[in-house]
Amino acid sequence: MTLPSNTVGILHERLVFGRRVGILSDWFAKLVPKGARVLDVGCGDGLISAVLQSKRPDLLVRGIDVLARAQTHIPVELFDGSRIPFDDRSFDVVLFSDVLHHTDDPTVLLGEAWRVTKDSVLIKDHNRNGIAAGPRLRFMDWVGNARFGVALPYNYWSRSQWQSAWSRVGLQPRQFITTVGLYSVPASWVFDAQLQFIALLAKIEPRQA
Repeated sequence: MTLPSNTVGILHERLVFGRRVGILSDWFAKLVPKGARVLDVGCGDGLISAVLQSKRPDLLVRGIDVLARAQTHIPVELFDGSRIPFDDRSFDVVLFSDVLHHTDDPTVLLGEAWRVTKDSVLIKDHNRNGIAAGPRLRFMDWVGNARFGVALPYNYWSRSQWQSAWSRVGLQPRQFITTVGLYSVPASWVFDAQLQFIALLAKIEPRQA
């Protein structure tokens, strides 16, 4: 018997979601500079950013997303998924938390992030590295997002692809973290190893042509 995405997703939320929110908000709290204005792109209901803000009251966090939610934990504006609706250098940090692999071309939003940030871009996403990386990532993506109607292009990049894109856009890694710790043993053996990363990127000026 095949379980529907809604049933699997609810089980995933009960077993994993709370841990994920806590761990990612902890990482972001460590990495975001003091007093920063943060834009969470593709924030969903904004829960991770709300928890981040509770841990770092010095931060001001706003969100944008392509899907409207009935209730959100931070102020959220709708956008078209391509152009960030803010002026140049409006924020100190632009955050993408498991968002860019949902786009057909992550460099579009990376370029927009470069435009609207004064200082840095913070990314949590996936590396397509290791044995059967693609199927493992597709399964995680489907479980976590299918029931919400989130686009699933399964566009996973290798670390070299990420680094090449960052260089072209005009971003340079300050920190690159691969031991994120989202899952407990034994799930971590399948879903953490070589697949997860957090990168804090500095804005370089000027951008490459």
